[in-house]
Amino acid sequence: QVQLVESGGGQVQPGGSLRLSCEISAHTLTPRLMGWFRQAPGKEREFVAAIACNYGCTDHADSVKGRFSISGDNAKNTVYLQMNSLKPEDTAVYYCAADSDSPYYRTPPSDRSAYRYWGQGTQVTVSS
Repeated sequence: QVQLVESGGGQVQPGGSLRLSCEISAHTLTPRLMGWFRQAPGKEREFVAAIACNYGCTDHADSVKGRFSISGDNAKNTVYLQMNSLKPEDTAVYYCAADSDSPYYRTPPSDRSAYRYWGQGTQVTVSS
């Protein structure tokens, strides 16, 4: 059974920073593809960032490039999303997602359909 538990969400002022964590309990799911998606009220769930290739390759949405960074710690079974220079438009529920990695990936996929396992989500609110 695969379980994903997100943490680190909260409220922050514009320009501030947060670090989200996603711990995965899936010893059979290796190597892993891990991703972060977000969903704002009334909007579709959208890709934020992903990591694969044994944590050797990453991809980030254009809207967060230069501000957000995904990383992973294999020993802790945890993936992180460091979010800097936060904007009000970053306000959303952030979801962690996972699936098996593939040797055919050159960059991690941004399509939701590539991820079978999802966490419950953590709220991020950027407001003054």
